[in-house]
Amino acid sequence: MVRQLKKLVGRPVGLNLEPVDLQADKLETLQQLPEGRIATDNSLKRAKELGFDFVCLTGNPKTGVTNSEISKAIEKARAAFGPDGLIIAGKMHGAGVAGETGSSMMTEETLHSFVEAGADIILIPSPGTVPGFTVEKTAKLVELVHQKGALAILTTGTSQEGADEQTIKQIALNSKMAGADLYHIGDAGAAGIASPENIMAYSIVVRGKRHTYVRMAASVRR
Repeated sequence: MVRQLKKLVGRPVGLNLEPVDLQADKLETLQQLPEGRIATDNSLKRAKELGFDFVCLTGNPKTGVTNSEISKAIEKARAAFGPDGLIIAGKMHGAGVAGETGSSMMTEETLHSFVEAGADIILIPSPGTVPGFTVEKTAKLVELVHQKGALAILTTGTSQEGADEQTIKQIALNSKMAGADLYHIGDAGAAGIASPENIMAYSIVVRGKRHTYVRMAASVRR
């Protein structure tokens, strides 16, 4: 199924796994995740067997994921996927735990630990999506990521993917000014998706209409 999906979309396909910290200091009642969603040795090995190209180690709301557990999961993922697997790691919101909210969510120390553990791409909130993440702060973190030889993906995962187009455009432009290598937009908009209009608005800001329309019209099957 995964290999067929990759053939149909013509792109690398990955999955999200959550490094849950059972000892985390909780801010709210957390969800109980099924084993297949947690970043265990078995889940990571199975992901590799199924043909996934990459894994994103992050935390959805109310999952109890901490940065320390993400670091441990990066090492497990590198062992499972080997040198060719792509590992993305970081949080775009607090995930229900204390001490990792607002501007303390991603520090220089955390960033270094992720890269040293084996992450290829560091996940950082886009400017304006988490309190305290200004363009200047985010740009400094992105610069550190680049100095460490990794890439930075700036994320919109605080339900602002369902905001008005002007807000989306501002987030997109600020993310590009901060030095993003990759961009993420979440799925918590109206009806549980980021609206196609917002996705297109984001794309046009980052790369213009020419490249946006070409990508929309392209077919990987011909």
